[in-house]
Amino acid sequence: MNQQRGTGRQPRVVIGVDCLDRLEALAEGAIQRNPDLADRLLGEIGRARIVPAGKLPPNVVAIGRAVTYRDETTNQEKTVTPVFPEDADISRGRISILTPIGIALIGLAEGASLHWDTRDGERRILTVLHVAFQAASEGLKIK
Repeated sequence: MNQQRGTGRQPRVVIGVDCLDRLEALAEGAIQRNPDLADRLLGEIGRARIVPAGKLPPNVVAIGRAVTYRDETTNQEKTVTPVFPEDADISRGRISILTPIGIALIGLAEGASLHWDTRDGERRILTVLHVAFQAASEGLKIK
C-alpha cells in the first residue's frame, strides 16, 4: 500500500514514544556537526505520529527492526537494520539512524515509497518492501 497521496507528498511516519527522546537528543546533538542531517531527522520527528511502544505496528520501520527496501533507480534490494549510532556495524547490516538512509526509512510502513537524497546529493526513490518484527531487539539499547 503506497501511502503517498500524490507527487511530492511524503508518506506517513509512525514512531514509538520509547525512542522519541533519544531521537530528538541525537538530532539536537548533530546540529553543529551535520545540520542537514539534524534538520532531516527533526523534520521526520515533527511530522510523525507518536504512538505508545506497544502500539507501533509490526510493519513499520523502527530501531532494531530489519527492513528490506528497493532503490527504484537501480532496482537493487537491500536489507538493513536501523540502530542508534553506537550500535552501527555496516558489515552486519546495522545502519545508524543518523544517516540519510536511516532517517529516510524510520517510521515508514511496508509499501511506502519516498524521495530521499544520497550523501552525494542524488535524488532517489525508495520503497519499503518488508519489515521484520522482532519481539526482542537482540540487545540493542533503546534508552
